[in-house]
Amino acid sequence: MINQYALKMITYKEKPDNEKEILGILNPIVKKWFKSKFKEFAVPQKYAIMEVHSRQNVLVSAPTGSGKTLTAFLSILNELIDSAEKGILENKIYAVYISPLKALSNDISVNLIEPLKEIEEMAGKELGIRVAVRTGDTTTSEKSKMLKTPPHILITTPESLAIMLSSIKFKEHLKNVEWCIIDEIHALAENKRGVHLNLSLERLSYLASHMTRVGLSATVAPLEEIAEFLVGPKRDCKIIDVQFIKQMDLKVLSPVSRLIGTTHEIMHRQMYEMIDKLIQDHKTTLIF
Repeated sequence: MINQYALKMITYKEKPDNEKEILGILNPIVKKWFKSKFKEFAVPQKYAIMEVHSRQNVLVSAPTGSGKTLTAFLSILNELIDSAEKGILENKIYAVYISPLKALSNDISVNLIEPLKEIEEMAGKELGIRVAVRTGDTTTSEKSKMLKTPPHILITTPESLAIMLSSIKFKEHLKNVEWCIIDEIHALAENKRGVHLNLSLERLSYLASHMTRVGLSATVAPLEEIAEFLVGPKRDCKIIDVQFIKQMDLKVLSPVSRLIGTTHEIMHRQMYEMIDKLIQDHKTTLIF
């Protein structure tokens, strides 16, 4: 059963933010980088970037490949880059990114490392923003390095987060976490790993009381339950459901003008003629 008190705090965001308003919060170098890479903001970004920037708990449900990861990271990268340029970037973990998968390198490369390198090239200097991965495969020397010099963005798994929270020395670095991103949250909400993660999130919130939670999910339902899993009881959360926002031109076609009274031979011949025409007229045709 869904906690009714929690339901009152869970709301849907109905309208996207103005694109000029989103660009207005970006550091000039981040804005220049974004415009050099993209023609416009993706649909999830129009709905969620301002929420993450405003430190609102948010659950983003959108199709795979729709730009969810950059949606979560753009505001965070923007703040880190802005702090680095102003010389106020602190030696602490600002954001924790949690994924149920160990194979994180591709997402990290596309959505963090590459953008940072490109932004540094545009800025003409190193910004000193550190990104590190901590999983069961991380070597002892790498763990020691993180303990001495914590990354600004920590990439990890639910299990490794639990271990770090139990580490007397390392959990000191988690006391000032400002954002926690949970990717593929739908894959965790229904199993024991999710229960374990839920406990770890509460432990992390105990250390970092002002932490903002960002959940990223593919198509899943009911979203209200996933949102409650993300934030726990008695916390606000905005749901951004853009999984069905797409342009569609739907037509129902018949190969013959009258289905009743037309022989199977004529119907089949005209059906294949119609299919052939559709294939010739379109770049891609999917036939079941």
